[in-house]
Amino acid sequence: MIMPLTTTRISPDWPCQVKNPGSYDWERSAAKWLRDLVPARYASYPALLRHPVLLARHAQIQVQHEIRVARTALQTARADLPRLGMPESVIEHTIKLYAAEVMQLQHIARSVRAVTEALVEHSPGR
Repeated sequence: MIMPLTTTRISPDWPCQVKNPGSYDWERSAAKWLRDLVPARYASYPALLRHPVLLARHAQIQVQHEIRVARTALQTARADLPRLGMPESVIEHTIKLYAAEVMQLQHIARSVRAVTEALVEHSPGR
């Protein structure tokens, strides 16, 4: 069987864990990757399992909330951590950790958007 070529351009943010859109079993690899981004209880909901686009939407919302949490933690660390008795070296390390986490989450958010767009483009009925 010859698989049709896909017209979807792969974004530089495309996650390496997800097969190229249009390739064999790519939606399954996308759903697996997306399930890893949401809390386990959501990953088992039948509607999210049957409809990868819904799962992608929830993953987008989840990652956006995580970005807000990490930004808040970053913005409040210098004021809050000394009151908790944290030494300056720990505070500095924690600030770097939160800054790196925000960057990582922003990359994940771009990846989720790319996967969502591909799922919508390749969904049945389009």
